[in-house]
Amino acid sequence: MEEGGLHRINITVVISMAAVILCKCQATTNLQPLILVPGSGGNQLEARLTADYKPSSLFCNGWLVPTKKDKNGWFRLWFDVSVLLSPFTKCFAERMMLYFDDDDYHNAPGVETRVPHFGSTQSLLYLDPHLKKITAYMAPLVESLKRIGYTEGKNLFGAPYDFRYGLAARGHPSKVGSKFLDDLKQLIENASSSNGGKPVILLSHSLGGLFILQLLNRNSISWRKKYVKHFIALSAPWGGTVEQMATFASGNTLGVPLVNPLLVRGEQRSSESNLWLLPSPKVFSRKVLVISRNGNYTAHEIAEFLRDIGVPDRIYPYESRILPLVNDFAAPQVPVTCVIGSGVKTPDTLFYGENGFDEQPEIVYGDGDGTVNMISLLALESEWAENRNQSLKVVKVEGVSHTDILKDVSALEKIIGEIYCINSHFSASFLSTTK
Repeated sequence: MEEGGLHRINITVVISMAAVILCKCQATTNLQPLILVPGSGGNQLEARLTADYKPSSLFCNGWLVPTKKDKNGWFRLWFDVSVLLSPFTKCFAERMMLYFDDDDYHNAPGVETRVPHFGSTQSLLYLDPHLKKITAYMAPLVESLKRIGYTEGKNLFGAPYDFRYGLAARGHPSKVGSKFLDDLKQLIENASSSNGGKPVILLSHSLGGLFILQLLNRNSISWRKKYVKHFIALSAPWGGTVEQMATFASGNTLGVPLVNPLLVRGEQRSSESNLWLLPSPKVFSRKVLVISRNGNYTAHEIAEFLRDIGVPDRIYPYESRILPLVNDFAAPQVPVTCVIGSGVKTPDTLFYGENGFDEQPEIVYGDGDGTVNMISLLALESEWAENRNQSLKVVKVEGVSHTDILKDVSALEKIIGEIYCINSHFSASFLSTTK
């Protein structure tokens, strides 16, 4: 290599390092407000039982709640350690169950639920505040954000929600999901207003990314440009997951030990958001995802799959409310950064044997983050490839799983690095001219 070439490279390195340092200095003194939106199961959920509550067994009737209730009867429904014990698991599942009628979803009769601490990160940190070590969720991420200058309630906010509910295509009621979007929109506007009119950074994990994309696309471009600086999506299942088909077919303990997946399968099948996470035909195309004695199923045969696993009543809400959503990847014309795990064994094809869907499947694995398939994590890359009005950046973190992305040191460094540079006024175009 010529000496002049080496000299130019060294100059570029020095300038790049200086830019990063300046970026960090500017970021810590000029932070954009930031709102965290969790994934499914990523925040606490509280419940209260009324006189209309009709449990299926005397045990569930006698077991009001194993943890302390407040003076108004509210207790933490999710997460509670009692779910680990089989009799309590059944009661828990009954209280988490959703029902569909009058073209919308609602709680089980006699079960009221609420999401605590909307606007705060409090219910996102730990799913059980008494078991911080084993139920930490966004706590490591929040601590990292605080170290670079973010302050709870000042420029750092949280948007927990009832993750059992999803959204519906236009023309269909979605009372709970639509209210969450309204509340999130108001939180965005308030966060911006209380920070001198600065637009916000939206940072989601998993399912939260699907809600944010819908929020952006359901509001005007002028609103987006005014209030949203950047959207960072961690581990977003844009096109759904193969694992979700296993959840519907045979239940999923979500890594919780000792729980029989069949005890929670009914509740999981009732979840509106779980329907939303089934594989998108647009993303997975005609690839066979499930092989069973009943037949083979691609993302185009979800209706047949739901019928054959024994829940034909889910077909109508899936086809009318959900299918238009899972095929909708409209670009919001707001800068988007996807941070994803890769190189982790992820269910790619499910094989069910002679015992049918009451047993766990044999699995052929492919690439992804352990939960979301790579083709789904990268769906926006192909969908927006020709869209010149949409900025998209994808950051891969090798060997980091779907949930570890919130606590792995290397992943947190990349996430915080992206936030630094979004906050900075240092132009990325300047760096490109030095190369």
